[in-house]
Amino acid sequence: MTISSAKLRAALEQNRALKVISGLTNFDADRVAATVKAADQGGATCVDIAADADLVKLARQLTDLPICVSAIEAEKFLPAVEAGANLIEIGNFDAFYAHGIRFEANEVLALTQQTRALLPHITLSVTVPHILTLDQQARLAEDLVAAGADIIQTEGGTSSQPTHAGTLGLVEKAAPTLAAAYEISRVVEVPVLCASGLSSVTAPLAIATGASGIGVGSAINQLNSEVAMIAAVRSLVEALETANRSANIA
Repeated sequence: MTISSAKLRAALEQNRALKVISGLTNFDADRVAATVKAADQGGATCVDIAADADLVKLARQLTDLPICVSAIEAEKFLPAVEAGANLIEIGNFDAFYAHGIRFEANEVLALTQQTRALLPHITLSVTVPHILTLDQQARLAEDLVAAGADIIQTEGGTSSQPTHAGTLGLVEKAAPTLAAAYEISRVVEVPVLCASGLSSVTAPLAIATGASGIGVGSAINQLNSEVAMIAAVRSLVEALETANRSANIA
C-alpha cells in the first residue's frame, strides 16, 4: 500500500478513515473553504476538493489535513499536485450522471493508466462507477489495482431510490454503495473507501462490509451553516469510532 500520508494510512489501517468531499465541480472558494474548515474542526481524516491549484492553496491555509484532489482528466492533477495536494482521486462521477455522461470500465482503466504514468509516485484513489454491475465493479477494481491504484472508492447514492422515511430510508439510500464495498473489498488487498449516500446511521455498516473508511459529500457540503457542517462531521467520526469499538468487542 503506497499511502504517503501517515495520518491517512493509520486511519485506513484502523478502519476509521473519513474523507469529506467538497465536490468535483465545486469551484466556489467560499463553499470549499466552509467544507474544509468543517472537515478540520470536525475531526475528519482528509478533505477532497476539485483539482484546482488555487483551491489547493486555499485549503492548505485552512488545514493540515491531507488534501485529495479529484478530476476526470489526468492533466488537471499536475498543477494541483504542484500546489501541494497529497493524493489524487479519479472519480466523483456522480456530478455527471444527471447530464447523461457515463463512465465505462475501459475508460476508467485507461484514465488510471494515463494518470499513473504522469504521476508515478503520488497516492492514487480511483472510483468504480456504480453504473456497472457488481461483478463488473469487482473485476474493474482488480484491474485498477493492477494499474497502480492505491485506494478503491465506491459510489451509488445517486442510483438509490428510498421508498421509506427515517432510518429505513437511510439504509435504502446507502444500499448500492454498501453492496459495492462488500463485493470489491473481497477481491482487492488495497483499502476500500465506501462513498456516496452514507450517513452517521449507515457509516458503521460500511465498515462491516469490509471498507476501511467512508467518503461523505452532500450530507455535509450542502448544509447552510458551518456549525451544522462541523456537527455532521463529528457525528460521522463518532459513528466510525462506535463501529470500531463494536468490532473490537466482538
